[in-house]
Amino acid sequence: MRPRFLSSTHICWTAAALIAVPSLLLCQSSTPTEQSTKTVASAQVPAPPIPTSDVQATPEELGDAFMAHQRYQAAIQAYESAPRKSAELWNKLGIAYQLMFNNQDAARCYKKALKLNPKDANVFNNIGSVDMELKLYHAAVHAYRRAIKLNPESALFHKNLGTAYLAQRDYKKGWRAYQAALTLDPTVFSHAAGMRVQNPASLTDRGAMNYYMAKSCAQAGLDLQAVEYLRMALNEGFTHPKKVLDDPEFARLKTVPAFQQLMASQGIYLTSLSAHPSVRQ
Repeated sequence: MRPRFLSSTHICWTAAALIAVPSLLLCQSSTPTEQSTKTVASAQVPAPPIPTSDVQATPEELGDAFMAHQRYQAAIQAYESAPRKSAELWNKLGIAYQLMFNNQDAARCYKKALKLNPKDANVFNNIGSVDMELKLYHAAVHAYRRAIKLNPESALFHKNLGTAYLAQRDYKKGWRAYQAALTLDPTVFSHAAGMRVQNPASLTDRGAMNYYMAKSCAQAGLDLQAVEYLRMALNEGFTHPKKVLDDPEFARLKTVPAFQQLMASQGIYLTSLSAHPSVRQ
């Protein structure tokens, strides 16, 4: 009996956990009903053993095992030796190339996948992730919108679209997309807790993303994540303490010790006994 190898879903979520920009790859292959809840859970599945010479394994299964062990170059070689007749295999190959920071070959593979299955929402999502890496934000928005049209119930796709809008400094649309993501999955932002958004070129752009990530986390009840994103937004100069205190999404955080400490570091001292901040001169 052959050993059980990772499914394509497991591979993609493993890849998602390794991408520097949280949620941009989110490269599930064929099971859209799971993608709003399995960002990290599948990545925690124990990696299967790499087949030995006495185990009958197909090149695709071998590639899956190499992916699970983060041996992406070996995975590429295995996938390239497999019959590439399915969109799923081309998608896997594209993911492996992208994890090797080879965006050109990743995009080529994703386009091959779309030729075989032009209605694969996950491939459009992955194309959007390549566009984000290349700072082609308008193209990324288009790709994510295509993915959402095919699968409107994916919280992750809406979150990715929001990040692309924020990179374009279209804050209103970005915030709306984030809210749509939260409506579909209130925990969607918890998967990227503590990770910095790296794509935008300027500190202002990164600050905007971190600020709206903070708003989204606060709205979802993820207090510590919200505070951490706020800290980055403040450090990047996108916002200032008064704006934070005036924002209704952050009103509940005034009694959270981590938030109080963050405000104190900005010269504003909050107490749980006072509904209004006092500023020390």
